[in-house]
Formats: sequence, C-alpha cells, structure tokens
Amino acid sequence: MQDKVIGASRSRIDGPEKLSGRARYAADYHLPGLAYAYGVFSTVASGTVEQIDLSQAKKMPGVLDIFHHGHFPDLYRTPSSFAQQNKVDETRLPFEDDKVYYPGQFVALVVADTFANARAAAYAVQVRYSAGAEPIANLEQAMAQAGQPKPDESSGHSRGNPDDAFASATNQVDATYVTPMETHNPMEMHASTASWENGDLILHEASQGVIFARNAMAKIFGLPPERVEVRAPFIGSGFGSKLWIWPHAVAAAAASREIGRPVQLVVPRSQMFTTTGHRPPTHQRIRIGATDDGKLTALSHDSVNTTSMVNTYVETTGSCTKSLYDCANLRVSHATVAAHHGTPTSMRAPGAAPGLFALESAMDEMAEKLGMDPLEFRKANYTERDQSMDLPFSSIHLMEAFERGAEKFGWSRRDHEVGSMREGNDVIGWGMAACNWEALKMECDARVSLRADGTAYVSCATQDIGTGTYTIVAQAVSAITGLDIDQIEVELGDSSYPSGPLSGGSWATATTLPAVAEATRAAIEALKSYASAEGAQFEGTKPDALNFANGKLSSANGKSVAYTDILKQQKLANADGEAHTPGAPEGEFSFRSFGAHFVEVRWDAGISRLRVSRVVSAIDVGQIINEKTSANQVEGAIAMGIGMALFEATDYDERSGLPVNNNYAEYLVPVHADQPPEVEVVLLDYPDYEFNEFGARGIGEIGVTGMAAAVANAVHHATGKRVRELPIRLESLMQT
Repeated sequence: MQDKVIGASRSRIDGPEKLSGRARYAADYHLPGLAYAYGVFSTVASGTVEQIDLSQAKKMPGVLDIFHHGHFPDLYRTPSSFAQQNKVDETRLPFEDDKVYYPGQFVALVVADTFANARAAAYAVQVRYSAGAEPIANLEQAMAQAGQPKPDESSGHSRGNPDDAFASATNQVDATYVTPMETHNPMEMHASTASWENGDLILHEASQGVIFARNAMAKIFGLPPERVEVRAPFIGSGFGSKLWIWPHAVAAAAASREIGRPVQLVVPRSQMFTTTGHRPPTHQRIRIGATDDGKLTALSHDSVNTTSMVNTYVETTGSCTKSLYDCANLRVSHATVAAHHGTPTSMRAPGAAPGLFALESAMDEMAEKLGMDPLEFRKANYTERDQSMDLPFSSIHLMEAFERGAEKFGWSRRDHEVGSMREGNDVIGWGMAACNWEALKMECDARVSLRADGTAYVSCATQDIGTGTYTIVAQAVSAITGLDIDQIEVELGDSSYPSGPLSGGSWATATTLPAVAEATRAAIEALKSYASAEGAQFEGTKPDALNFANGKLSSANGKSVAYTDILKQQKLANADGEAHTPGAPEGEFSFRSFGAHFVEVRWDAGISRLRVSRVVSAIDVGQIINEKTSANQVEGAIAMGIGMALFEATDYDERSGLPVNNNYAEYLVPVHADQPPEVEVVLLDYPDYEFNEFGARGIGEIGVTGMAAAVANAVHHATGKRVRELPIRLESLMQT
C-alpha cells in the first residue's frame, strides 16, 4: 500500500455533490404520481383508541386515504434478529392494535396529493381515547413502580468478590450518577419514499443499514429479499437512530401498495422525540475501593435504564468498566424498567457514553479522596490485558495518549487546589477522563471493476452517513492500484450492491476496507489472466509472474503495459473482482480503542457563566486512514460530548407523559458559540494489524466517551461542586 494515500489528509470526494445540491436524500425523490403521508400521533401516554372520527378529514382537499387500526393491510412481524440482519427496534407493527403504549405513537396516517394537504387533514382527524394506566414519564417514576429490577444476565460481568473487597477497602467511593434521556437530532429528519414496481418494493430510506432495512421489510411484507431494494446513497447523519427501520417506513410502504402510487413520509421534528428512538436515562451506582497507594481493589457498576412497554432495550453502561482498569474484584450489571416512551435505541457510543461519565467521575472522586493527581491515579491502574475476557489487548497505547495529551494540554501546571486557578473574573478548572470503545468488524462483500477508460468502480452496500466512507474506500483502491482518487468512482448505500455493514458502532471502516482491498486484488488477478491469454501482450507469461503497480502490469524482463491497453487490446470493458471478508478474529486478543480528554472550563460566578474554553483529546484507534476526516470525527464527538455535559435532556410532563421540549428551540444543543476556541486532536496512528490488514479501528464513537466526565471533573476543580447528574445546570453551581 502507498503510505502517501493511506493516512493522507484528503477532502471528501462526495463534497461537490453535497455542496452543489446534486446529492439526494430520502425526501428528495419526487417520483411521478408521488403522494404524501402525514401521521396522526397519540396525545396520551397510555390507553386505548376508542374512536377515530375521519368525517372532517376525508372532506379536505387532496385526501387519498386515511389508514388506522380498522383500515390497514395485514402484515407480518420481523424476527428482529441481528444475526439474520432483520432487526428493528419496535417490533410492534404500525396500527397493529388499538392500544397506545407511548405518547406520539402512530394512531392514523393521512395520505394526500401534497404534503400541505396531508398535514392539514391529519390535524382534522379526531381521536377519542379511553384512559389507560397513569403515565410513567421518567426514570424515577419507573423505578418506583418496578421496585427492584432484575439485572439482564446476558450483558453483565463479574469476577472475584467485589462486595467483600469493597467492604474491606481502606478507601471507598459510593456514589450514584444520573444521565437524562437524550434525543437524536440529526439535521435530516427520518424519511421514507416508497414505491412498488410489479410487486417489488423500492424504498428510499434515511437508513444507516440498507441490508437490515431490506431484510426486515421483506419479512414484514412476506417477500423474498431480492424483491426489496433499499437505497440510501446520502444520509444526513443519524447518530444511531437510523440503524433500523421504524414504524413510519413500514406505514409508508404499506400505504404506497394500497393506493397504487409512490408515497413519501417525513417524520416531523417533534415526533422524532417520540417514535424514532432515544438514548435512555440511566441511574448508575458506582462503588470503588482502593489502597492508600492508589491501587483498585474493588469496582462495581450497577445501572438501570428505562425501556418501552413494547420492547426491551438495555443501555450497557458497564461495557467499558469491565476492562478499562486493572481490578481483580469487579461487577457490572444492567437492569431495565418500563416507561411510557417509545423504544430506546443506540445513540453514539451506546452504553459507553453515559457509562464513562459515571466511571470517570467516580475515578476522580477516588483520586481526590486519596490526594492523588487524577491522571496519576489512572496510570496506577493501567492494564494491558482485558480481564473480562482474560485476553491481551491487540494494541494499546493508552499510556502514550495520557502522556501526549497531558503534555499538549499543560497538565503539569495544574494546581490541585479547588478554585485556585484564576484569570480575571474567571475561575479556571482543569479536568480529564479516559475514553474507550470496542473495536468491531463484521462480514462484508465488495465489488471492484478496473475499466478500460482508465477509471475504477467500487460498490458496496454500506452507507456513508457523513463520516467520509466514500473517500476512504477510494483511498483503499488508490493505494493498491496507484490510480488517483479522482479516477475512482464509489457507489454505496444500495441493498442491490454487495452486502455491506451497518454504518454504526464504529465498524464500517474496519469492515469495509478489507473487502474492498480483496476485491481490488481479485480484479487485478482477472486482469493478469487477460494479459497472459493467447494473443495478449503477455502471452506465455504466467499470471502470477506479473506485477501490478501504478496502473500498469509488468514482467520480470522489464516489459510494462498500462492496464487500459490490455483491456482495449482484448476488447474488454473491464476486469472485475469480488470479495467476501470475515468478521473480527476471535480467541487471541481483545480489540478496543483508547484515549484521553483534557478539558478546561471557565466559571464566572458573578454572571453565572460556564463555558468550555479548551480541549485536547489524544486518541489511539489504530492506523489513521484519512487524517482530515478522522480529526473531524473526533471534533464532532467533542461537540456532542459538550452537549451531553451541559445542554441535552428530553423532559416529559409527569401528569400527561407528553414531551415538553420536543423541538430545536427548547431541546438545547451546543451551537457554534458554545464551541471551545481551542480544540486539538492528537491521533496516535499505531496500526493494529491483528485486527485487519489496514490496522484501522473505528473512530466515530470513541470521541464522545469520557467527554462529559472530563467536563464535570473540570467543573469540580473550578467550583468545588461535584455534579453527579447531567446536564450540569447553572443553578446547581450557584447553590451554596
């Protein structure tokens, strides 16, 4: 591979398409005869639909049909299996029964000739409900109702005797940390444009997983998968909310089949707070025991999160706790309690983001109790072995991340005394935290064609959700062939292409690139066979004696021929290669990524102003494929982590169970003015060849993990207030 290609800082090859407006997203497909759907959403959190009055709505202009429990085609449920690649988060079908399980649930669907007409008619639908159970609107209510929840056995871990070790520990921290519900708010709202052609379903979907969407829709409509095609060449991000299809996609496809014309359904922003997932709130108790010299002797991490009334979702907050530090006596457990919310789903760094807020806050509390520097305390408990699996890490450079991050930040100048660092009216706080994420790799297929016009073509069904996948796929082909990236055409995000992975979990890069590389080499082998055939330029030379580099084939005697000339001489359009690569190797190593955040906050008590002023993040994710897009991923995660720490929380009215801040005006997210003036990302760039041939692990998730804790720890250093509940609110800092 060419080092100047792999690791280079390249701009995204899909940038011109997006900047020019040529890139089309799911709601940009205006098919002939397109109709528009708009949902009618429940205004109660629990109950039964007693009556739907459609009399006024049906008289309104342009209305084509109105679907509801009494008027909807019979469909099938999907098994919702990850292994079978047909998983959905809400297994209940739209309008499957007359029950209401959460506010904002679809209870009817209006289809009309224009979006405006569909929306107006939807507002005219009158629904009467019979009262259900009292709303369970938040985690506290759910825990009070459920009593002692039973831990989920499949996601827990235990070793040694953590309870006895904690009881006998010289130094103890026993604290509870609370994180709120966070709602995915990608700029592109969820959307589906469905059409049927000769009994085949074509779905333009805002999807992070077109293969999963295809397979699930095939199960739901009773079709073979080859009769369903899901297309998502461009996605306006998703942060995990678009991994699986939701009820709106099923409803749009069913409505399209019923009325005999294409149907488009865009989920309103307000209902993205109810019917397309969220990160669930958590209640996490951390107990740490340590010796006087700072060695961990006990660690337990027991958490509870809300789930829905129709499906169970476990937020695995202890997924990093079980392996990040050296501790012989450890337990993690996860339990769920039901609330009247839609089903939660993965949100960027699921489990790890809220889990490391709790763990890394507790580690700071223990360091303070011991009188140790927080960084030195973490170093004292460093391990190169995943004790939860009893395996060595394939590659770990956490100590270097600690050291380089600290050096860039100037950590050695930190005065440990709370509130002692000042500049003008600002009290300055410095905090840090480790970050961590699992490294994952799935099976993948890819196809590559070397074409007679001097270009290459690559296709794979994985998606680019805005992270730069198009670009790094082109880089992989360029590195092997020597072709310039501008000569490589990449097509992604269509279920008719060779099967590719979900764009989530930070596994797309590690999964897709090896398959693309294998397919490229297969295309080169096909080219060699053509070149050595009878009448060809290398007739009589064995294919394996030919060498390919910089777009040319050459032999040992010095003869060199451009691959385009070989194809043209044979009157061939292309040389094709296909490949299938397996998932991550098992049994010898634990694969994870590591890093550290260093954060400066400034607190002006006189005007109650808190801001993050500086961040340094040192990240160990294996080989860096594209320096620019990699740094961009971490920078974006830092912004999201600041949002988690200081802004984001979805609130529900305890009386009605309805969301009260389900819009961009009241659901606070960090804006440009909230970004730190100084952000520096240090990419360590140590290839992990035990993991894959590129040595690359994923980078999308890790940057958000630990960030909220680093901010909270910095806030404590500035103010002396130990905030254990997110987001950090100004009123909690102003209290005496």
